[in-house]
Amino acid sequence: MLHCPSKKIVCIGLMVFFFGGISFASLNSFFDYTNDTEFCVSCHSMQINYKEYKETLHYKNASGVQASCADCHVPKSLGPKFFAKVVAVKDVVYELMGTIDTPEKFQARRWDLANTVWEKMRANDSRECRSCHKYSSMDYEQQGKRVRKKHSSALEKGKTCIDCHAGIAHEEPLEPD
Repeated sequence: MLHCPSKKIVCIGLMVFFFGGISFASLNSFFDYTNDTEFCVSCHSMQINYKEYKETLHYKNASGVQASCADCHVPKSLGPKFFAKVVAVKDVVYELMGTIDTPEKFQARRWDLANTVWEKMRANDSRECRSCHKYSSMDYEQQGKRVRKKHSSALEKGKTCIDCHAGIAHEEPLEPD
């Protein structure tokens, strides 16, 4: 004999489903808002990065394709995106505490900050780079001989983008003494 759930259980289930959907949509909207480049560079310390980025091909190029801060620094899938957003809170805290709120303080911490990003990229095989740049989509014949050789070698050796392209969108910091 089939047992029908009580109206109370169905009502609670529908409410949980409804509010869960609203919560998810709100969280996703918040993430979209905080992924905007204008939001990212609203912190004073990010103005240095923004100025450098505006001088790269990721900002302005012949094809008109532009990578935003989030394209390089925020994963696309929800779990890793949520984790990245939680970790990014430390940058806001650094800004508010005055740890990186001047160009001098930022430059003093820049090596450590860059290495944190580079290690993350090595650990995830430059996942965010590969959302646009894939070995399988590269036309090696259109690349210069040196670049073609380096890309082929990197693929064979299992290197990831950041192993060769650190400093591609921002100035590569000097290693401290």
